Amino acid sequence: MTTYSAAPERSLSIAQARREWIEGEAADPRGARIEPWLVRSWQRCLAAGHRPQQRVCFDPVSAAAARHVAERNRALVSAARPVLDKLSRAIADTHYFAVLTDAEGIVIDIGALPGGSDPAARHARDIARIGVDLSERAVGTTAIGAALAERESVWLHRNEHFFDDTGIYSCAGAPLFGPQGQCIGMLDLTGVQVIERPELRHLAALSARSIENALMLALPCELLLRIDWPGYAAGPATEGLLCVDADGRVTGANTAARQMLHRPLGADTTLHCNDLFALPPQMLFDAARRGDTALEVPLWSGLRVQAHPQLAHRAPRGASQERPRLRDLETTLIRRAVDDARGNVAEAARALGISRATVYRKLARRRQ
Repeated sequence: MTTYSAAPERSLSIAQARREWIEGEAADPRGARIEPWLVRSWQRCLAAGHRPQQRVCFDPVSAAAARHVAERNRALVSAARPVLDKLSRAIADTHYFAVLTDAEGIVIDIGALPGGSDPAARHARDIARIGVDLSERAVGTTAIGAALAERESVWLHRNEHFFDDTGIYSCAGAPLFGPQGQCIGMLDLTGVQVIERPELRHLAALSARSIENALMLALPCELLLRIDWPGYAAGPATEGLLCVDADGRVTGANTAARQMLHRPLGADTTLHCNDLFALPPQMLFDAARRGDTALEVPLWSGLRVQAHPQLAHRAPRGASQERPRLRDLETTLIRRAVDDARGNVAEAARALGISRATVYRKLARRRQ
């Protein structure tokens, strides 16, 4: 596989920045162009006592640990799976792949991996395993650690990673926020020894919003409010979503809604429709019962939003709340272990700590 590097001026800028911020050399008067969040990540790695030359090991994960992390995050995995499938098609020809982690940087799902047995494919399989710790504390500066720390999307190429061992990767990352506004994980698009694709930062952020919306649409509520600005046609990834209970309390909001309304929502924050909209909440429920497609709603700030109220029993099709069964999660993990072992059932069984007979039985059940 051809190895690509950044443009010469960018490579020089990264190298200069590493000398200044990591090696402690005197700063060049011209200054190295580097993102402030990247400097902060490098400084955290140095403060933890790390050096770039340290070896990075992606520790193996037991089958029990992999099952536990998948089960603990099954709602997020279920919401993200359709998005990961779409991403795999969109980036299939770039040699990038998708990785989903929880809020601690632990891998909980992956998209389709590049094929082959070359070093690049093996390096991809190193990190694309459920349960692997890809947090900043474990592997230094990456898009995963930076997105979780900064709570914003990032792009990271080759030697911008802190450790030399991870300098083969290029990655875009975007944080994921739950209906209560808390960071619940992140979405990462990674390539090994590939050409720089900073546009993937936008794709990662857009895909992250889609996953958040899927979580919102699966949240039980009495009234779903879709909001946008009057005169603007909001798409599925840009419209605000609010979940409201029977008493008018807001029980969930996506990122777009929190930004549009400029109001927090969290475990310690209770918001009522009366706090947001300058009209009685009952008017929203009545409009939903009448089947009104949209109405302009005044905010206390003097701004107006266009709201599309929808009663819970009329929620859009595809907003399923069905959770995957543990048996299905186990079979998926076994199938991936066999794929990682390139079809070698004995090797997959050893990695999972189970017998070959169990592997064959689980795969036979899946085919049936």
